[in-house]
Amino acid sequence: MNLSLNSTTAMGSSNALAADARALNSLKFEAGQNNPEAVRETAKQLESLFMREMIKSMREATMKSGLLDGAQGDLGADLLDQQLSVSMSGQPGGLAEAIARQLSKSMGGAAAEGDEDSAMPSTLSLAGRQGGFARYGGFMPPSRAVAAAGPVSAYAANAPSPQGLNEFVRSHAGAAERVAQASGIPAAYMLGQAGHETGWGKSEIRNADGSNSFNLFGIKAGKGWTGKVAEITTTEYVAGEPRKVVAKFRAYDSFEESFRDYAQLINNSPRYEQARAQTGSAQAYASELQKAGYATDPQYANKLGRAIESTQRVRSNQA
Repeated sequence: MNLSLNSTTAMGSSNALAADARALNSLKFEAGQNNPEAVRETAKQLESLFMREMIKSMREATMKSGLLDGAQGDLGADLLDQQLSVSMSGQPGGLAEAIARQLSKSMGGAAAEGDEDSAMPSTLSLAGRQGGFARYGGFMPPSRAVAAAGPVSAYAANAPSPQGLNEFVRSHAGAAERVAQASGIPAAYMLGQAGHETGWGKSEIRNADGSNSFNLFGIKAGKGWTGKVAEITTTEYVAGEPRKVVAKFRAYDSFEESFRDYAQLINNSPRYEQARAQTGSAQAYASELQKAGYATDPQYANKLGRAIESTQRVRSNQA
């Protein structure tokens, strides 16, 4: 299928935007033929168009400096907005996935397992797009962008690329499976939480000499910890407000040791009793961890639930 769009094809291109009605209608026609790839691409293009309009509204609401005012400046901003909307669309846990489910349902297709009642997300996953605003000119500070969008879903704050997520899960799947068999905690839950805590491997806790602490779960070194320690500056939430603090974290000799220590913490601590009883639901498990005080982030359950769900999808595809 050839859908001409500025010398690119709309379908199958991660850098193309179906900016004209003919290209978008062609995509929707292909999606109507029960072509899963076309359904996904149509959803991504629709999300791109939506994000472009939102970015445009945000830019118009921002005070202009006067340096780039004029037709050429406006054209440059429009092209920048278009590219930004493309790069922001199609991310795991984003609006495109919900649109794809809705399209599949409307055409009589089967919804993904566990998605029967989740045709559309309750909130817009804008948090994960904040990095994009900073990279492409920073015309709206993240705090203002989040405030403008209202409540946000959050897993996307550190949403990885599909390749990054696949690589992280593949790298740690063996250790997670072995610990899951011994502990009863689903491997996907541990992988999702490890991914969320470390920014999918990009923000792992380091020792003072730069070596890896192998701490995948952000477990702190309390009074009862007699092992190695890594001391770093981290973010804690006090009365809902983020604060930078210096904290001591446990350090291990391997990633598998980190998985084992996490499982022991969840299974042996009375505070996580309710979480242990909710291993049948990713979101319920995440909610109970937050209630038990695993993290101070008020959005932790939402973020963790999204991370686990993404991990489950990756594992299903890798199986």
